[in-house]
Amino acid sequence: MTNSNNKNSTGSYPDFEQKVADIDRQMAELAKLSSIKGIDYSAEIRRLQRQQVAELKRIYSNLTAWQTVQVARHPNRPLFTDYLNLMIKDFRQLHGDRCFGDDLAIITGLGRIGRQKVLIVGQNKGKSTKQKIACNFGCAHPEGYRKAIAKMKFAQKYGIPIVTFIDTPGAYPGIGAEERGQAQAIAVNLMEMSRLTVPIISIVIGEGGSGGALGISVGDRLAMLEFAYYSVISPEGCAAILWRDGSQAELAAEALKLTSKDLYKLNLIDAVIPEPLGGAHRNVHDTVYSVERYIVKTLAELKRTKIENLLENRYRKLRSIGTSSTNNNRSKPKIKSVKKPSRPRPTPVSARV
Repeated sequence: MTNSNNKNSTGSYPDFEQKVADIDRQMAELAKLSSIKGIDYSAEIRRLQRQQVAELKRIYSNLTAWQTVQVARHPNRPLFTDYLNLMIKDFRQLHGDRCFGDDLAIITGLGRIGRQKVLIVGQNKGKSTKQKIACNFGCAHPEGYRKAIAKMKFAQKYGIPIVTFIDTPGAYPGIGAEERGQAQAIAVNLMEMSRLTVPIISIVIGEGGSGGALGISVGDRLAMLEFAYYSVISPEGCAAILWRDGSQAELAAEALKLTSKDLYKLNLIDAVIPEPLGGAHRNVHDTVYSVERYIVKTLAELKRTKIENLLENRYRKLRSIGTSSTNNNRSKPKIKSVKKPSRPRPTPVSARV
């Protein structure tokens, strides 16, 4: 059953969730009538709740690629700042790239996940309109990527593992960003991250678009939330280039193979982290809990690996992308919905051994 404090109950619904929206409205009306007239409608509300759960299971068990993109962009989906507030303890933000400025689209800092001290690098989309404008809707400038790699090298100096959170439609495409070396900044990050001598975990929590996402996603493990997407270009951008028609975005999304299930089968990501029934926007706390468990478990595995072996494995992993062996499809990851974080549960990810 979905969370009773469902953010989506008063928010927007994707087109494919209209039946769920109708059920939610009926439940809200019955609850209002119950409080006004003093009539017990609990049996009817429970019946509607069962219908809602059944409908959500039907929809989310077979989302198309374009529907997945819509879920990844949902306005109530948890952003990087939600993970900072709910998961990261003792966070201390680090500012600036020592070259141009402090890009608000990328946040860096030290904190703890579980008992492990880590360097956090995350892409910030902003919640309010003012925040979104300030951080360019999560589209980073070159100084954002330079800040990220500078802090990563700081973490390397003190042997601190790195965790990155990816959520961007792409790097900022403005003239100023290009003049300040956007492509070079991303390319330098790819090179430098590939040889950092500390464990690196990257997680796509929403949108993973183009080089903007790739600029902080090179590492030892790359995971995705179940209904996130990770792609060389946005579906709209792909449609505009190939068909000269942005309305063909749905067709482009299918062709790009950008969903977590597709990328896992293609051996391009290492794990799929499950989302609650109906998507992360319906239960933020369970989503954050699943991500935290994945990070804690994976960090423990990586810290047991010798640095020279870690670098060799990372090198082989990166060099194998696109080879014939990579194209051997893996079986589908077993994804289980998160129910009660307070109880011990099986590991909620399907990670490659």
